[in-house]
Amino acid sequence: QVQLVESGGGSVQAGGSLRLSCAASGNTYIRCVAWFRQAPGKEREGVASIYTGGASTHYADSVKGRFTISQDNAKNTVYLQMSSLKPEDTAMYYCATRTPFNGCYWPLRQSQFNYWGQGTQVTVSS
Repeated sequence: QVQLVESGGGSVQAGGSLRLSCAASGNTYIRCVAWFRQAPGKEREGVASIYTGGASTHYADSVKGRFTISQDNAKNTVYLQMSSLKPEDTAMYYCATRTPFNGCYWPLRQSQFNYWGQGTQVTVSS
């Protein structure tokens, strides 16, 4: 069993920054963590992923150059640093992982993951 808890969401103006955290507990032998987001009326989309075994990262084109995913293994936490935020980044953000590990693939698909956090809301105003 894995528990994921997201935090760090909030309301910012366009151009601002936020750092989301995804803290894992329970079975923390996880090797792939992803961030997804879902805006009202839209499908959930993959934003970024990190292979914690080697720190390999992937990003959606819409966030490349603005978002950075990173890890702190000592804290069992994965971060999503979001900069130059745009109103279209407004969404509920979820982190997800899978155990047992079966790969860290891109593009992301929700079906790849069997553990999800509860989400944290990000609102960007123009």
